[in-house]
Amino acid sequence: MSLTDRTKPTDVCLNTDLYELTMAQGFWEAGLTDAQACFNAFFRDCPFDGGYAVCCGTGQIADLVENFVFEDDDIDYLASIQAPGGGPMFKPGFLEFLRDHHLDLTIHAVPEGQVVFGREPMVRVEGPVIDCQLIETALLNLVNFQTLVATKTARVVRAAEGHPVSDFGLRRAQGPDGGLAVARASYIAGASSTSNVLAGKIYGIPVFGTHAHSWVMAFPSELEAFRAFAKSSPRNCVLLLDTYDVHQGIRNAITVAKEMEAAGERLSAVRLDSGDLARLSKEARAAFDEAGLPYVKISVSNDLDEYTIQSLFAQGAPIDSFGVGTKLATCDPQPSLGGVYKLSAVRRGADEPWTPVIKLSEQSYKRTIPGVQHVLRYFDQAGRPTADMLVVDEVARAGEAREMVDIVDPYLTHRLSGEPVELLVKMVEHGSRCGEPEGIEAARERCREALMRLDPAVARFLNPQTYPVGLELGLADLRSRLAREERAESGRPTAE
Repeated sequence: MSLTDRTKPTDVCLNTDLYELTMAQGFWEAGLTDAQACFNAFFRDCPFDGGYAVCCGTGQIADLVENFVFEDDDIDYLASIQAPGGGPMFKPGFLEFLRDHHLDLTIHAVPEGQVVFGREPMVRVEGPVIDCQLIETALLNLVNFQTLVATKTARVVRAAEGHPVSDFGLRRAQGPDGGLAVARASYIAGASSTSNVLAGKIYGIPVFGTHAHSWVMAFPSELEAFRAFAKSSPRNCVLLLDTYDVHQGIRNAITVAKEMEAAGERLSAVRLDSGDLARLSKEARAAFDEAGLPYVKISVSNDLDEYTIQSLFAQGAPIDSFGVGTKLATCDPQPSLGGVYKLSAVRRGADEPWTPVIKLSEQSYKRTIPGVQHVLRYFDQAGRPTADMLVVDEVARAGEAREMVDIVDPYLTHRLSGEPVELLVKMVEHGSRCGEPEGIEAARERCREALMRLDPAVARFLNPQTYPVGLELGLADLRSRLAREERAESGRPTAE
């Protein structure tokens, strides 16, 4: 199948795991089309052994909901699927229910670019249980990877200390869609540009690129290749120095830079893509300065990540910009965020009260938090976030709670001060977006400000300080009570 054979851009309803559809059919057959549910999407541990994550992908949730429609060709395909035991997997009545079915969901989410922490909801989905189930896989697919990429990029940008970072990862990304997601998320998290031209067209991200080693190799000599590129792209001239020998490459680049000056142009930069980047960048800087070319910038690439960049600066490398590819696009060394989507409350109809529910597990860290949750963030007088508290009742939401139980350690409590801000913002109401779509630049600015205000002890790479996340006392009691009741119901020991 070629790329042009892929389904229409709005065809997202089948971008799901099969069990979402079999469960939806089961709910329909059980007469639960009016039953309501509340689900939360969250991750348990911050990626890269870090102290935070950057929320990303939530800005596209409204598009996902509005485009989630089963059209005739979708229904025809589902009707063709055979059950392992024989016969059609889906009943005709259920398929007619799905035909042109629109999701009646209300969704609150953390805005893109905001920092988030383990076990707190990034997305809260409320509505018919069938609709909540149908959107699960597509929503997680949207938020998990982009949050991971944004977090990786934020770390790389932090290491770069204000120097531009360009996303060079398209050729190593997980397919065309993965390449677009990397470009989008990395730009929100602070990357200055991308090599991905399609991402530039779709999202308005600045694009950047120069030439490869093959350009140099295609000419009789490196000097001729440099001259030809300077003539072709005098206002976007970055010369790659390490095709044959960096030392000679520096000399050839100086020659071309002088020729460009004589023609009224300027060599923008040179790029190093191999070898000892710290030593070679120092050599290049000294040579260009001595030649009276201090304006020529030095850019580097070659499997960079936050630790490599940090090391280069520790060695005094005079580097002006970075092209970060493989380790950003693949989120090395952690390929998955591990975000999950868990049921936290149910009710029989839209006018009925919510009944909180809890999932227990043989592994205690997989125990969920019940109720329709809100996330309150507290700040100090300087505007720096100090703690996040999960709440379910109106009193706590009003900011009257001043103590919380740690979300991981039930024997640890945290005192709170200041006026809280609700993190979860309504983005979809009954299947329709709330307000105008937010531009990518707004998310980028939110990320810049959030990272600037984050405690450096939480943001550091090695052994970061744990940011306090906890449960309002009533919610903590509710969780313990439901756990005891469920264990008693099953005949298992009730000890925590």
